[in-house]
Amino acid sequence: MLDAFAKVVAQADARGEYISDSQLDALAAMVADSNKRIDTVNRITGNSSTIVANAARSLFAEQPQLISPGGNAYTNRRMAACLRDMEIILRYVTYAIFTGDASVLDDRCLNGLRETYLALGVPGASVATGVGKMKEAAIAIANDRAGITQGDCSALMAEVATYFDRAASAVG
Repeated sequence: MLDAFAKVVAQADARGEYISDSQLDALAAMVADSNKRIDTVNRITGNSSTIVANAARSLFAEQPQLISPGGNAYTNRRMAACLRDMEIILRYVTYAIFTGDASVLDDRCLNGLRETYLALGVPGASVATGVGKMKEAAIAIANDRAGITQGDCSALMAEVATYFDRAASAVG
């Protein structure tokens, strides 16, 4: 797991080259936007319980068979496991946002998750739908302009969306 800076250095070192101007410019832009990145992570982290609860509530309203007898989220234990998994995915998405790199999300959260869900009989499409609902809520919260560093956040919000999309496709 490498952060954006270590990755650029490792790649240049492997090629036996100096870091290029374009790579330095990209890293400088990332540093310049770091306050926006931190604001985004703080907003999502501060509202994580609400994001997960509302996403689960919406998912179960759309797919009531999940919480019906025999459903994958039926019984308190299974519901708790579902909410825990959604919370873990959201947490690793925030790590990816903070570092500007999806490798921590892939390495520590998503690798093998689909296989685990298949083995447990968890419907991956439903999990993917839940992740999509978390994405919508997280972006809405992070995009709220009140009390955060001002500036254009469209590129960062697009990046945030890709992390959620990556998680949804890994389980779906």
